[in-house]
Amino acid sequence: MTGKKKNATNIYTIRRFETEILILRENIDSLSEINGNWVQRSKEKTTYHRIILDMDSSESPVHGEQEGSSYNGHFRCNCYHPLFCFNQYGDCEGAMLRPCNVHSADHWKELLEPIVRRYENKKVRKYFCGDAAFAKPEIYEYLEKKGLLYAIHLPANDFLYDEIKNLLTRPVGCPSRRPVVWVHDFKCRAASWQKKRRVVAKVEWQQGDLFPRVGFIVTSMSAKAEGVVRFYNRRGITEQWR
Repeated sequence: MTGKKKNATNIYTIRRFETEILILRENIDSLSEINGNWVQRSKEKTTYHRIILDMDSSESPVHGEQEGSSYNGHFRCNCYHPLFCFNQYGDCEGAMLRPCNVHSADHWKELLEPIVRRYENKKVRKYFCGDAAFAKPEIYEYLEKKGLLYAIHLPANDFLYDEIKNLLTRPVGCPSRRPVVWVHDFKCRAASWQKKRRVVAKVEWQQGDLFPRVGFIVTSMSAKAEGVVRFYNRRGITEQWR
């Protein structure tokens, strides 16, 4: 078969895949389950007592005028804005391709729910991690309902700073070469929350800094505040509080 005939055959096969196979809902559902099935097969050969689901968005650069793609000022490129969910072993539990201009947490439930369902009857502790984009009351409520413990970065505001104002004064004496780190936890209820939730604050003073580096985590975990911070920091280098 000549090169031209091979190319024509490949184009026909791709077109048939798009116009005959992908138009059927059951085929799309089957394709979306392939990744999850791979992960489950690997877990059958692995002893584990907990599963940590880490959800985050990213960019998928494009070099043409693909439908749904556009310029993203944050990523500084023309791209899609896909959503991913990984476990602590680095396995991709699920992924969703989304248009460029959606919020980082958009369609979180559509991606997360099938994954949570896979672990529903597993006798393991289940956790969820997410950055500030996932600091939403509907996400907290969903995770609490499904029995997942969570640690989610919480955007700072004046109310949260007021709770830790006693930690925002520079330590007395000669600045330490090593960072001075204080942690504190408290219960609070934001205007959009239906109940009080635990918030862990980390205040870090580094030599030469005029102001401390402050971060907040909303969590349902019962671990000590230091343990919650360590747990969240395992998300990866890009998510660690410096």
